[in-house]
Amino acid sequence: MTHWGMSRLIAVILFWNLSALSAMAEGRVAFVLGNSDYTSVSPLENPENDALDISVALEGLGFEVILGSNLDMVHTRDAIARFATRAMSADVVMFYYAGHGFQVSGQNYLVPVDAALSSIEDLPDQTVPLTDIIGAMEQSEGMKLVFLDACRDNPFGVGLPGADSGLARVGTAANFMFAYATQPDNVAYDGTGRNSFFTEAMLNHIYTPGQDLSELMVAVRRDVLAATGGRQVPWENSSLTRLFQFDQSPVTASEETLLWQVAASEKDAGLMQLYVDRYPQGAHVEDVVAFLETGTRTRAIGMRDERAEAERLWTLARRSRMRPLLEYYLARYPDGADAPQAQRLLDLIPRVEDSSPGALCERLATHPRDATAANAGVPFERLRQNALAAIQACSAAAVQSPELPHYTALLARATAASGDLDRAVRHYKSAADRGDLRAMVSLAQLLETGTGVPQDLAGAQALYERAAEGGSPDAMINLAVSLFQGDRGAPDPERAIALLRRAAEAGSAKAVFNLGVLAQDGAVDSPADALDYFRRAARDGESDGYRAAAILLDEGRGVDRDPAEASVLLLRGVAEDRGTLIRQLTGSTTEWSRDTLKAVQERLKQAGYYAGTLDGLPGPNFNAALEKWRNGGFKPEVLVN
Repeated sequence: MTHWGMSRLIAVILFWNLSALSAMAEGRVAFVLGNSDYTSVSPLENPENDALDISVALEGLGFEVILGSNLDMVHTRDAIARFATRAMSADVVMFYYAGHGFQVSGQNYLVPVDAALSSIEDLPDQTVPLTDIIGAMEQSEGMKLVFLDACRDNPFGVGLPGADSGLARVGTAANFMFAYATQPDNVAYDGTGRNSFFTEAMLNHIYTPGQDLSELMVAVRRDVLAATGGRQVPWENSSLTRLFQFDQSPVTASEETLLWQVAASEKDAGLMQLYVDRYPQGAHVEDVVAFLETGTRTRAIGMRDERAEAERLWTLARRSRMRPLLEYYLARYPDGADAPQAQRLLDLIPRVEDSSPGALCERLATHPRDATAANAGVPFERLRQNALAAIQACSAAAVQSPELPHYTALLARATAASGDLDRAVRHYKSAADRGDLRAMVSLAQLLETGTGVPQDLAGAQALYERAAEGGSPDAMINLAVSLFQGDRGAPDPERAIALLRRAAEAGSAKAVFNLGVLAQDGAVDSPADALDYFRRAARDGESDGYRAAAILLDEGRGVDRDPAEASVLLLRGVAEDRGTLIRQLTGSTTEWSRDTLKAVQERLKQAGYYAGTLDGLPGPNFNAALEKWRNGGFKPEVLVN
C-alpha cells in the first residue's frame, strides 16, 4: 500500500425538497433590510439588490421573510415591530442588513434612507441602534443570526465624537451569532456588480446542502478574501449552542461534479461546454472533450425519471446561480414545479453582456488559486488567448475602483500573459504596495526565480511573510515548504506546521490535506486525527482526501477498520476526482481489501447499476457500474450508512 510521507507532503503542497419542508417545520423568520436610495447622504449601489437576492434565497430555504427596501425611519420602526412579534414563536430568527451603518462610542447605528444628521444630538432620532434589532430578536428562545453588510464610515460628513471606522464588535448575547462583512473597526467594499462581495459570497454558498453555519462562514470568508485580494475579511463571533444548516438536505457531490453529471445525463453539448467554460481545469474536462469530439461518450442510464432529473437540474441551477442552467431548466421544464422560482431567480442574475468591468476582469484574469464558488479561475495559457480583452477590462476596473488594488493585480497577470513582463512587474509592485495579497505572492515568485526582475531571495521571503501575515494561504504554504526543507537556513518544522494550521483555518484544502499527512505520520496531533483532516480536505475540494481517508479505513491505520465507510469515500472520490480511483478500483486486485470492494459493489447494487456477484473482485460488470456512477449516476442516498 502506498504511504503518504514527507516527500508526498511537499509534492502535494506545491502544486425531493426535504430541506424546505424541514426548515418550515423549524419555524424560520428573517428580517432583511437593504437601503440604497438615501436622501441626505451618498446613495449605495448594491444594498437594495443584496436584500432582494438574500430574501429570495431565504424564502427558498423555508424562511418567512419580512423584506424592507429603502425604508425611512417610520417604516423601519414598523418593520422592527412586526419582526419582534414574529420572532416570539420562531425557532430560528435572522436579521440581514445592507446599507449605511457606523459606530459611535462602540455602539452601532443603522441608517434609514431619510436620515439627516447634523450633530451628535440627532443620533437618537435619525438612526436605528442595532440594539433595537437585537431586542426584537431576543423575543425568541431559539437561534438568532445577525448578518451585517454595513461596515462603513460615518456618511454624514459631520464630526461625531466617538465615531470610528466600520462597525464595533457586538457582545455575544446567549444563542446569537453576529457575522460582519469585514473585521470590526474596518470598512467593507461595495461590489462592482449587482451585489457586494460579502452578499455575493453568501448567495453562492447558502444552498450548499448539509453545510454547517461555521463551514458556510469559512467558505464566504475564503471567497471574499480572494475577490478583494485580502483587503476585506468577513468575521463573526458566536455564542450558539447548537449546529445550524441553511440547507438541511443530504450532502451531495460538489457543484462541479453535479454539473458534469447533469450534462452527462442530459447528453447535452451546451451543458458540456458550460462545464469547460466554468471549470477549465476541472476533473471531468477530459470526459467532456471526449464527448464533444465523438458525441458518444455518455449514455442514458436505464429508464429516465423525468421528475428526478428535473429536480436535480433545478437543485444545481439554484445552488450555482448560473444563468445558462436556469435558462436550460425553463426551456426543458417550462411547466415544472419549480419553474416560477427559476424564473424569479433568473430575473435577478445579470446577463454576461451586462457585466461590469470588474466582473469581466475577474472572469478573464482570476488566478486559479483565488477560485471562488462563482469563478474557478483561468489557467495562464487560457489567459494568453484572451490577454487583450482581459487587459481592457481590468484597466477599466482599476480606474472604476481605485480603492481595490486587486484589479491592478489582475491587470498585472493579464499583462504578463500578453508578454509585457516589465509593465506587469510595475503593476504587481503597485498592487502589492497597496496591500493586495495575490500581487505579493506573484511578485515574490518572480523575485525567487529572477523572471523579469533581478533574482532577490530575501525580497521574495519578505513578500511571502507580509502576504502570510495578511492572510494569504498560498504564502503560508510556500513558507511552510521552505521551512520544512530548510531553504533559508535550518529547517523549522514547528513554525511550518503553525503556518499550515493557519492556512487550513483560512480555508485551504491543500493545507488541511497536508496536516492529514503529518498526522498520519505522527508529526502532529495523532494518526486518528488524520481521518478527519482527509475528510475535511475532500469536502473542501481536495479530491485526494477521499483516497487517503479510504486507505486509513480500509487498512485500519490509526483508526478502526471500516470497509463500509471506506466504500462511501471511494464512491465519492470516483465521482469527483480525475479518474484515479476508478482506474485503481477496476485495474488492481491488491490495492484495496476484498471487504471494501465488496462494500462498494453492494452500494452500486443499491443504486441499480451492479447485478454481478458480491465478491469484492474487479470485472466487467463492476467496471461498467463504476462508469455509470461516475457519468451521471451519483446517488447520495446509497451513501448513507
